[in-house]
Formats: sequence, structure tokens, C-alpha cells
Amino acid sequence: MEKYAVYVPRLIKKRENFAPGHRACIGCGEALAVRMAFKALDNNVIVANATGCIEIVASQLPFTTWHLPWIHTLFENPAAVASGIEAGYKAMKRKGMAVPENTKVVAIGGDGATSDIGLQAISGALERGHDFTYICFDNEAYMNTGIQRSSATPFGAATTTSPAGKHSFGQFTWKKNMPEIAAAHNIPYVATATHGYPFDLMAKVRKAADTPGPAYVHILSVCPTGWRSATDTVNRQSRLAVQTGVFPLYEVENGVYKMSIDLPKLRPVKDYLKIQGRFRHLSDDLIQQIQDRVELEYQKILEKANNVTKRAKSKSKTGAAKASAR
Repeated sequence: MEKYAVYVPRLIKKRENFAPGHRACIGCGEALAVRMAFKALDNNVIVANATGCIEIVASQLPFTTWHLPWIHTLFENPAAVASGIEAGYKAMKRKGMAVPENTKVVAIGGDGATSDIGLQAISGALERGHDFTYICFDNEAYMNTGIQRSSATPFGAATTTSPAGKHSFGQFTWKKNMPEIAAAHNIPYVATATHGYPFDLMAKVRKAADTPGPAYVHILSVCPTGWRSATDTVNRQSRLAVQTGVFPLYEVENGVYKMSIDLPKLRPVKDYLKIQGRFRHLSDDLIQQIQDRVELEYQKILEKANNVTKRAKSKSKTGAAKASAR
């Protein structure tokens, strides 16, 4: 049986927790990512959804795309609402009240609701140790309200509030590193994912939900409207973000870093930038700045993952030496 295991396909359930019929833009990578994320979970999930694209396109009364208990929250408080749901659920169980077993609490928001407006509530929920999963669907700007820049907008990108022109090259700050901020809270699980690698995304969301305590998953979600790109290239762009090192895929389990895809050689960042209109104004010098920064940040993640591996091997050798000495 062992040698045939490689040919067994990976299966996913047919039931959709995020159903079709929503009002997302053509080619919306975020809607695709949300569908994948909640396809990875059972139906024993309560969702706290921040204001943003997904809330708007999937919940216009009297219609809804959600086949799960769902609560619309404000930009700033999905993590706080999820904390209250989780605390209330535990209190009801403690009092012996009839509640569904193994209920998962998931808070979701875009990059604005996560890295800007809701950061305080997220930090508080992670620090308090609530048993919930926070998922950021990152399309790198406030797309729902007119493509304004956020702290997750990449350096050099043109938005309506960081326009490119004679006196500006677009966004002048570097993208805020939310996965590392989450990891700095010493929570059990942090991961990055993107819809271009669907099985990786679904496995990480499942692992996050099954992990006791707080978990954070950061999902890059391509937005053709805001990125000024072709609607049929969202998965290609998603994969290029990974293959160029712009968006590395990794996990942090109890402080231990692990690369999900460790590429022997990165593709040039230009391959990723050139298919997006938001970067079309960039000079070769600016592209080289981005290339240098990407390589620097990618190396930092690699070193964390490799150092952990080296420490584990060192401990293993030390343990073996002690055992033989006995």
C-alpha cells in the first residue's frame, strides 16, 4: 500500500460554506480565498466579519452567501467580537447549558481592518489567549471604499491616496509585516497562504482552527480592480508573489518556523510587478530597491527556519551522545 499512496488524490468536501451568487468583482481573488478557507472547515463555525469587501458583496439583505452563523462587525472590532463569542461559549459550557460541541470561532477582515483599524483589538485578543482563529484576507489596499492605501500596500504601488505622478512614485512606505507581528505575541500558530496554492491554504486554515488557543492566518488575495490587472490571471499573480519571494509561504508553530515552499532560486520581482498596472510607473532603480528588499526579508525568514532546523539537529545529536555515554 505504501508505494501507491502517492497516487491517491487529495479530496475536499463538496458542501460550500461560502456559496456562489455573491456580488464580488469579476476575478475576485478574495472571494476565491474565502471560499477555500471555509471549505476547509466544517459547519460548526461562527464567523465575525469586519466591514469590507466580503461583508458588502456577500450579505446584502435579504440575501446572504453564508451557510454559517455570521455576524457583521465594524472595521475595528472583529477580534473583540470573536473574543466575546468564545468567552460566552465557554461560560455556557461551564454552566452545563446545551451547546454544540467543538464549535470554532473565526474572525475575518481585510488588510485595513487588520493591520490598521483593528490592530489593537487583534493584539488584545491574541495576548489574552482566546481560542479563535483570525484570518486576514489581504488585497493590499482599502478596495471596498475606492482603492485607498493601507499600511499593507506595497512600496511603489499606486492607489487613489498614494497616486503616482511627477512628484510621487506611489506608496512610499514598506508593507507592514502582520504575520511577524502576530508571531511576536507568542501564539500557538501563525501561517501565510494564498489562493494560488489552494491545498496549502486549506490545510493551514484547518490546522489553525484545530489549534487550541489563538491562531492567525494571513492570506494574500489578488484584487484585479485595485491591482489594475487581468481578471483571468489572479492565480498566476498569486503564485508569482510566492515564486518571486514577495510573499513567502511559511508557518510558525509554537515559535518554530517552517517554510511551506522553499525555493532554490527566486524569480525576478519584475516578473510579478510587470503584470500589474499599479506598478507600471516604476523606474528600474525603484524596481531594484524592491528586489533588494524582497531578498533581504526572504533571507530573514529562511534564516529563522534554518536556525530552528539546526537547533533541532544539534539537540538530537546532543541527546544521542548523552545516551551513548550512559
